[in-house]
Amino acid sequence: MTAILDTVDTPDGPFTLLAEDDRVVASGWTADPAEVLARIPIAVRPSGFDRGSLLASDAVRAYYDGEITAIDDVAVHHVGGPFRTVAWAALRTIPAGSPLTYSQFAALVGSPTAIRAAASACATNAPALFVPCHRVLRTDGSLGGFAWGLDVKRSLLGRESSTAAAG
Repeated sequence: MTAILDTVDTPDGPFTLLAEDDRVVASGWTADPAEVLARIPIAVRPSGFDRGSLLASDAVRAYYDGEITAIDDVAVHHVGGPFRTVAWAALRTIPAGSPLTYSQFAALVGSPTAIRAAASACATNAPALFVPCHRVLRTDGSLGGFAWGLDVKRSLLGRESSTAAAG
């Protein structure tokens, strides 16, 4: 199957989305399709892609225009084991402007002692932004890591915090 690839200009840089069957399978702040494809396990990577317009791209534009909930209902598709599947679904329940720590996130997933596994689920999250792993922080409240850079993570959290406070 051929996937559709689209790139949107954002204040945080180009944001590239890859979708199959109207579901985002990978995305991130890059103009390089290879960087987005690298987020997907090799066994399930699409054989090719065409450039095109995606409805999810409109949600990205709306998010950056201040509608931070515009990304909430975008369909995504992950490939992973049972813990990661549950963790990725749980990430989508973290409200914008209310980040959790990795230990709080592990508890949300139902495995309060699985802090490293929770962090690993964040690190392997392919459809960035739509599955908001950026909303999880280190236990001390510091940013921790982010595949697309700490400047982007800081920007997203700041945007969500100020928009949530204004709403």
